[in-house]
Amino acid sequence: MTAEQLLATDVAERRQSSESGMVAIIRSSFDAVAPRAEALGRHFYGTLFGIAPATRDLFPVNMEVQRSRLLRALVHVVQMVDQPNELVPFLEQLGRDHRKFGVLANHYDAVGAALLSSVEHFAGDAFTPDVKAAWTEAYGIVAGAMRAAAAVDRGPASWLGRVVEHRRIGWDLARITIQASEAIPFRAGQYVSVETPQRPRLWRYLSPANAPRPDGSLEFHVRAVGNGWVSRAIVAHSRVGDTWRIGPPMGRMSIDAESETPLLMVAGGTGMAPIKAVLEEFGHRHRVPRTQLFLGGRTWDDLYDIDTMRKLSYDHDWLDVVPVVERNDGDERGGAERGTLADVVTRYGAWAGHDVLVCGSPTMIRATVSRMLVAGTPLDRIRYDPFTLD
Repeated sequence: MTAEQLLATDVAERRQSSESGMVAIIRSSFDAVAPRAEALGRHFYGTLFGIAPATRDLFPVNMEVQRSRLLRALVHVVQMVDQPNELVPFLEQLGRDHRKFGVLANHYDAVGAALLSSVEHFAGDAFTPDVKAAWTEAYGIVAGAMRAAAAVDRGPASWLGRVVEHRRIGWDLARITIQASEAIPFRAGQYVSVETPQRPRLWRYLSPANAPRPDGSLEFHVRAVGNGWVSRAIVAHSRVGDTWRIGPPMGRMSIDAESETPLLMVAGGTGMAPIKAVLEEFGHRHRVPRTQLFLGGRTWDDLYDIDTMRKLSYDHDWLDVVPVVERNDGDERGGAERGTLADVVTRYGAWAGHDVLVCGSPTMIRATVSRMLVAGTPLDRIRYDPFTLD
């Protein structure tokens, strides 16, 4: 049995022993409709636009990415529904973030009706009164947290920023500097959503690669991904002078200023950006935790900012950097460890006494977190953010 299968079995057994009532019903009914998730997404938005036609203007012309995000949001909520201490802060961030769309209080009612209609449609005879009651209760929790957070937020719903530098690093990667209209109150390690003139109403989540600066400037590292409508447009077509709209900061990747717990950072690809921001902030602190960074990619060329990270480690004795490549293609630069990040990190042990930050693609995060849990890393010591791609 593989490590991932062991993890899945363990998680399933723990869920089975702890679930009851609403949580068990939500998860079992979601599992039943999940195989038809794409059709469910189409039905949901079709129903929503029929109930509340004005909501159509809140979304992009092309709904493919939006349907994918709906599924990911649902999966995340279903996974966290029995962990309110984790779920509620996420929902509150989501509620504040949705202010940028012009979401009104009555839109939440329309979304709830469309969601229940979609689950009922695809669950068929399995949509019993108990299932309906469970989904109604769960959505009430979701909408209540989002509404309440949006209602009390007095900050801007979004900020404007101008592209002041766009530099290509290879054919599929760009470093972009934005000068915001005013300083955005984010913490190093958090992410924001951005809207570009090339893809109106189609937002993408990006992590600033710098700690907050007095001048409000932000540096983003963007890789063009295969089906990434926004990322491809940013890398290939963004120009100096473009105006971006930037949503409120989200995420839980920041490190408490008083923490002295040893820190493990695991970053793949452009997951280096939030790590770089945290390390930059560490440089201004009086007390910094001992920090181990594993920085990975398929080849050495994917470690596009390794020289900057190594210079930081030379300047600060609290930081060690280990490059990791899956294959070297005959390139022996830098003495990198060979293997996936999941392989290499767990080869060093369980890291049980460390706080852990994992940043990268969803696939890399899933693989690394799964292997670390099997290796003995406590789940409550691992932090990662759920939304990282188009």
